[in-house]
Amino acid sequence: MRPEMLTALSALAVAGVTAVGGIVTAIIGRRQPRGQQRRDDFTTIVNELRKNQEDLKAELTAQKEQSNRDRARVTAQDFAIRYLAGWARSLVTYMRHAHLEPPPPPQPVPEEVAPYLHDITS
Repeated sequence: MRPEMLTALSALAVAGVTAVGGIVTAIIGRRQPRGQQRRDDFTTIVNELRKNQEDLKAELTAQKEQSNRDRARVTAQDFAIRYLAGWARSLVTYMRHAHLEPPPPPQPVPEEVAPYLHDITS
């Protein structure tokens, strides 16, 4: 083989590799999002996160309000139970001073209720 032929073949090989590399680069470049698309994606994600944050804040506010309403209701129920327990205690005391025996409770006090009726004497 002559040296010119060898040079031509090597130039052809380099041109072929360069062409394949250019095609591969073009295909990969098309698959990758452009800079503007990346910015648009970032903006979309940020907007979604802000919306989710606002939703979470609204939900937290609603839960706090519900918690305050529940706390007020439990406090009122506690007051009502203590009032009724005191009233029953005063009736029992009145009956005992009148030398009458108060009627027994209609059924045993459940274990769940006993801690709340600690000041009632039977």
